[in-house]
This record gives sequence, structure tokens and C-alpha cells, in this order.
Amino acid sequence: MMADEDDSCMSAPFSDFSGLAEDIRTWARDLGFDEIGITDTRLDEHEAHLINWLDAGFHGEMRYMSRHGRKRSRPETLVPGTVRIISARMNYQPPKARDETEVLADRKLAYISRYALGRDYHRLIRKRLQKLAERITAKAGPFGYRAFTDSAPVLEKALAEKAGLGWIGKHTNLINRTSGSWFFLGELYTDLPLPVDQPSGNHCGTCSTCMEVCPTQAIIGPYQLDARRCISYHTIELKGTIPLEFRKAIGNRVFGCDDCQLFCPWNRFGKKATLADFAVRHHLDAPELVRLFAWSEDDFLYKTQGSAIRRIGYECWLRNLAVALGNAESTAEVIQALKARQHHSSVLVREHVAWALEQHAAL
Repeated sequence: MMADEDDSCMSAPFSDFSGLAEDIRTWARDLGFDEIGITDTRLDEHEAHLINWLDAGFHGEMRYMSRHGRKRSRPETLVPGTVRIISARMNYQPPKARDETEVLADRKLAYISRYALGRDYHRLIRKRLQKLAERITAKAGPFGYRAFTDSAPVLEKALAEKAGLGWIGKHTNLINRTSGSWFFLGELYTDLPLPVDQPSGNHCGTCSTCMEVCPTQAIIGPYQLDARRCISYHTIELKGTIPLEFRKAIGNRVFGCDDCQLFCPWNRFGKKATLADFAVRHHLDAPELVRLFAWSEDDFLYKTQGSAIRRIGYECWLRNLAVALGNAESTAEVIQALKARQHHSSVLVREHVAWALEQHAAL
């Protein structure tokens, strides 16, 4: 009898996972996410692609891509007990930024990748994923989870594709049929057996625009990116000398490159960000190169506080600007700005300033 009485006092285990999945979608929207999808942990095809990509050396100096072995493609080894991944996306394109093509065409201006114009997304999205987990806990009880946003060995685009948030395009970015590709991704690894969503299918068709417009031909084939040729790699990931063969093609891009997204036909349907956090900060949507190059290190640290730009550091910031100034129109102001950095304490900066001055001397 006592056992029966005890059993009657125990709460039944949670079982309505279909209902919970719908609640999660609602809560995610309330928290500012534009869409979520749910998938399992199987990434066999993507794992093979990753291994081939690494074996070809396409990751360059991004050694972290191979450091964790297969944890990147096997979520259950990264977080034991994981059976489902909640993949979330959040639009980031600033609603009032200067037109991208106008900035790229004006050699006096610096082009900064649109994702970096607002507040750094890492903490913002992770905090909101944590709030999502708290709402799930309140409904379903304690469960195992970990939140990620470009912060661990996670195949974010592969998981999002399996979760139905879009497809990986020929430029290797994720594309959504109704929102384009200007969005961040985040994940909640969980041990809850939620129902999974179906992939949306690939809709690139015969289009090869991204491959054709890439300034450095980094997209060496459909769905094949050689990061060692990519402007984003050279201006963000690379910490040393930018190879001579790519400096002219970099143009005025000083932090990242958006060309493969900017000219993708699917981004005609791109949605602007709704969160104020992604609004343009410090007028960096169309800043003058000379003005940025005159920043002191304190200026750089102040103006990039809470921004993804800060991750490259002041030295690489000046390196990138020197290259862009080398590609700028040859004016007295540009040459004077470069000469002011000729004897900078950094060998890296001096090297790129010297190259920039050579470009103007040849005119």
C-alpha cells in the first residue's frame, strides 16, 4: 500500500514533446529569434566533407578547425547525452546602413562586413539561448543542455540545414528561401527527444553568381571554399602578412567580405534586423579610410568595445587599413596618412604601409 501511495505522489515524467517543440518555437520568437529548427545528431555526409576540406589544407592557419577531431561533426561526443539540437537563426543586416555597393565603389571609404556593424553577437545570442533553456525547464523540468554560438567545435551550418532553416549554398553560407543569408546561427544541444524537422532542399540550381563575383576566386568550385584565398580569412583570421597576390583584390574591405552574399539572388528576399543591438555603431557603415587609420590604439579599443571587430586587434586593424589605402585614390591626404605610419613600432604594419606607398609611387 505504501508503495502505491508513494507512486501517486510522484509526478509523471514529461511526455508531450510535440507540444513542447511548438512552445519552443513561440518562445524563440519572443526572444528575438527569427526561426528555429530541430534535428538529430547524424552528420555523416557533412563529416566526410569536413575531413576532405581539412585534408586539402583549405582551412589555412585556422588550426582550431582540426583541433577537436570529430567532435565538430559528432555532437554527442562534444556534449555526451545529446540527442537533439535546437538550431536558431537571427537576422543581423542593419536596417539603416549605407548601401553596400556604394561603399565598395567609393575608394575613400572602408567596407566593414555587415555582421560586425552592431553589437557582438556571441554573448547576445548565447544569453537568449540560455533564456530559452530556462523556459523549457519551467515547462518540462530539468534537462541536459549546452548553448553555443560560434563558440565551440560545432558544424553550425550543417545542423541548421538538417533542421530545415535553409540550405548550404555554393558559397558555403546558409541560405533561407524567405530571408536570404544575412543571419547568425546559434544552437542548443539537448537530451530531450524532440520531434525533428525536415531539411528544405537545395535551391541554388544552375546559379553560380557567388563564384563569379568573389574578388579572389576563393570559391574554387560549387560548395568548395578555399579559405586561404578568402578576403574574410585574410582580414580577420590571418595574423601575419597578407599575401601580395590578394592585396589589390581586397580593395577597400578592411574587415571581412560580403560579396558572395551581397550579389546572391536569394538576398533579394533578405530581411533586416529587428533588434536594436544590430544597429550601426560609431558610423562604421561608411567610414573614411584616412580617419580610421588615424585612430590610436585607445580609439580602436573604445570604438570597437562590444564589437566583433575588436577580435583582430589593433595591429591587424592597421595592417588591413594600410592595404585599403594602398588601393585608394592617390591623393595627398592618403599619402600623408600612410607616411605618418611609416615608422610604426609593428613590423607587420610597416611592411603593409611600405607596400601601400609603393602603389602610389607607381602612379
